[in-house]
Amino acid sequence: MKTRRGLVVAVLLVTIGVAGGIARAGGSPVTADAAGTEAGGVAAVNAAAAAPGAERPGGCTAIDRRINLYAVELPKDPITNQVRLGYGLTPESASYPGPLIEMIEGQCFAITLYNQVPAATLEALRTDPNHPLGVSLHTHGVKYTQMSDGTVHSNSFVPPGGSRTYFWYAQPRNAATGAQGTAGYWWYHDHVVGGPHGTVGIGSGLFGGVVVRRQGDPRPDRTYVLAFGDRQTVNLRRSSEADTCDDENPVPGPTCVVAKVGEKVEFLVIGIGNDMHTFHVHGHSWADTRTGVIDGSAAIVNSVPIIDNKTVGPGDTFGARVIAGESVGPGHWMLHCHMQFHSDLGMSTTFHVLDQNGAMTAHAGHAPANPVQAAPAGGGQAPAAHGNHG
Repeated sequence: MKTRRGLVVAVLLVTIGVAGGIARAGGSPVTADAAGTEAGGVAAVNAAAAAPGAERPGGCTAIDRRINLYAVELPKDPITNQVRLGYGLTPESASYPGPLIEMIEGQCFAITLYNQVPAATLEALRTDPNHPLGVSLHTHGVKYTQMSDGTVHSNSFVPPGGSRTYFWYAQPRNAATGAQGTAGYWWYHDHVVGGPHGTVGIGSGLFGGVVVRRQGDPRPDRTYVLAFGDRQTVNLRRSSEADTCDDENPVPGPTCVVAKVGEKVEFLVIGIGNDMHTFHVHGHSWADTRTGVIDGSAAIVNSVPIIDNKTVGPGDTFGARVIAGESVGPGHWMLHCHMQFHSDLGMSTTFHVLDQNGAMTAHAGHAPANPVQAAPAGGGQAPAAHGNHG
């Protein structure tokens, strides 16, 4: 029987109403050299930051949510002894992946990142002795100015012991202006640790998921963030380390993908590292649409493919929405990369579907003792605001 529990990760679920207004073009880009040390480089960046509204993207007229995010050092990988870093809503809750951040089109978030990673650790991880020490927050999908790019050349990173506020705007779709909107499945990550592209930071665990919804989008009961990466890993883990669900008390988290039969489960899949992978779940399929479900006319419904396997490359993200155990019932369903040698090397975990009583069904010679209550519905895995996340 497995006795280890998956890490509990916070989710950020937002129910604030959409802010009004149409997104406008952002401010002019600011140019600085890679280290921000050329004459006038840092000064230009700081001057731009001081200009009224320069830190906020066009359309961000009010802050809908303020969030504190912490970058910390975590225990080393138990198999490789590699350094592990993580983001968390508190230093104690930091993990990899970091907390899911959920937005609704029209909202603007102010996210203050606190760098609590020791300078000595960052120094040991950098590949160039002249590269500055720091961590950052870089996001995909949503709108931000260069002051929130999270890069060295824009001087938008956080030195050890420091903090910085980043502004993200979930621009709404606008047919009149041609704005496509920002609804979708995205991710955020470091762009500084190790070198100017944050390769070491991502590989150490500084990444997490972002979901942007439109008003009226269907909501899941829980969301799991799954990063497929190098060394044939799922969330930087493989084989038994990727699935630590306790049979008697399965706690949803990055290493425990669990839901009660009938729950609507959303997977946010991220490609990290340098390899191509495929995301496959046994016993379940989904509609290959923006929301993972089908809604519309018969013509639309009939034209949408239903799939159970999708390719994900480096930097790619997509969402998949399934109903746990639909037609197939409770059980233990493999979730893995379908590149065969990747699976053989341990790029696999399990989607555990509990019965109606919240009990884990018997598997691999294990017979769970008492029924357990599945974690409350609400969009993911571990309670933070009023929901769960993985």
